[in-house]
Amino acid sequence: MINSRFSNFVGQNTMSEQSPGPQGPTPESPPPSEPSVPAVSAIKPAPGLLRSSGVVGVMTMTSRVLGLVRDMVIARYFGAGAGADAFFVAFKIPNFLRRLFAEGAFSQAFVPVLSSYRENQPATEVKRLVDAVAGSLGLVLLGVTLVAMLGAPVLTAVFAPGFLGDDIKFALASDMLRITFPYLLLISLTAFAGGILNSYDRFAVPAFTPVLLNLAMIAAAVWLAPLMNEPIMALAWGVLIAGALQLFFQLPFLMRLGLMPRPRVDYRHEGVSRILKLMVPALFGVSVSQINLLLDTVLASFLQTGSVSWLYYSDRLAELPLGVFGIAIATVILPSLSRKHTADSADQFSATLDWAVRAVLIIGVPSALALGLLAEPLIATLFHYGEVTDFDVAMSAQSLRAYSAGLLAFMVIKVLAPGFFARQDIRTPVKIGIIAMVANMVFNLILIFPLAHAGLALATSLSAWLNAFLLWRGLKAIGAWRSQPGWGKFGLQLALANGALVAVILWLNVPVSQWLAAGGFQRSQDMAILVIAGALAYFVTLALAGVRIKHFRHR
Repeated sequence: MINSRFSNFVGQNTMSEQSPGPQGPTPESPPPSEPSVPAVSAIKPAPGLLRSSGVVGVMTMTSRVLGLVRDMVIARYFGAGAGADAFFVAFKIPNFLRRLFAEGAFSQAFVPVLSSYRENQPATEVKRLVDAVAGSLGLVLLGVTLVAMLGAPVLTAVFAPGFLGDDIKFALASDMLRITFPYLLLISLTAFAGGILNSYDRFAVPAFTPVLLNLAMIAAAVWLAPLMNEPIMALAWGVLIAGALQLFFQLPFLMRLGLMPRPRVDYRHEGVSRILKLMVPALFGVSVSQINLLLDTVLASFLQTGSVSWLYYSDRLAELPLGVFGIAIATVILPSLSRKHTADSADQFSATLDWAVRAVLIIGVPSALALGLLAEPLIATLFHYGEVTDFDVAMSAQSLRAYSAGLLAFMVIKVLAPGFFARQDIRTPVKIGIIAMVANMVFNLILIFPLAHAGLALATSLSAWLNAFLLWRGLKAIGAWRSQPGWGKFGLQLALANGALVAVILWLNVPVSQWLAAGGFQRSQDMAILVIAGALAYFVTLALAGVRIKHFRHR
């Protein structure tokens, strides 16, 4: 559909790509390396944040691409009907608690405390902390899992009250929840292991681990589903199997560090007590975005059948750049910020936050624009197969545009919040989060009537912008982030590059009807051309404006 336009575009821009362009401003470099402090074990020097973010980003990209393949498989075999709605609810509940507890509050409390132990305590004390946390965390999670499995119908009623009017959908979601909920126990221990590895700058292994979830679910949908009386149940079993695979995959790497846990329940351990004290307010802070998403699910369960699935598919696409870049940068800066705060290096702390925000903007702005402009083509390319109809594509595209409006805010939140967590200040993000959560509830009630499921997504985006603004203002107020030189020039460079991106997309794109009528191979080919052309226009313009990779090297 768009090959001829692309050929002309490439011919016109090949020489431009080779032009180096003027030299732009270099973000302020950090001062010389920090004074050495007592180490708990012999480890390699920390790699640069750009390199570490790149490693995590590549691994996460692999996982997210497989995640899209997984969702394409689910869409092809199960569509957006009652069974898919029931599974997404059963999967979202333990996933909500995972993000809330394991990868949210726990990680934000555990990593700074572990970093403090590494800097100031001998290796034996670090090992004792790991053992005590493993035992104490495992016992709590086991109890929660057993209670949840017994009370699965109650949880289903709470998280999807709209299912109460459909006995089949409600029973199916409850049955699948009993299978998927133990995933919380397994993935929480996986996050615990990943937190240790990240603290020792072993970022690649935890970033790769989610690949196993996607592979297990794809295998379950393709090979296990045909063997079951209720095929959708295969996805629930795939989730459970994936949890075990993810945990056991990381254990050998802990053994290499000499930190293989020997679980010991000890809630009186000084480190465990510190983690628990930090976790209580952190739970409220982290819960905001997750509660916002769950509110979308609860309200969507009252809307027409398919609404939960439309929100799921669009959220998955919006999470691709968020997970690959936003979370990747947040993952590597939290240990770095924690070390710099412990070493009382305020200038380096501020420079690291400034670097992180610029890095997020470089990727976040074009990602948000591309998702908004190419909503229907992206949904059609990835999910318009099998049971997914033209109407499903149109409805999913509406919510994708709404999520894209808040994508940059979601990414900024990911890198600003660690500025507080590294300082072991959890209360400020909690207060900000509560404000944003209340705002989201208000926006939901206002927007759901005129915009239905898309209104729920837009409300989430608006509350995210409020959250990001308040975090930024808080960090500026306490002096934790002082803007480095060159922001005006950087903003102009971004504007020029994103203008080029938008122009190329608008020129090369074709009407939605052509995307829907084309075959799967044609859609994939045309989408690849659009992505390559847009990326080429964006990065060539950045280079011509003076932006260089070396400007983003930082430790």
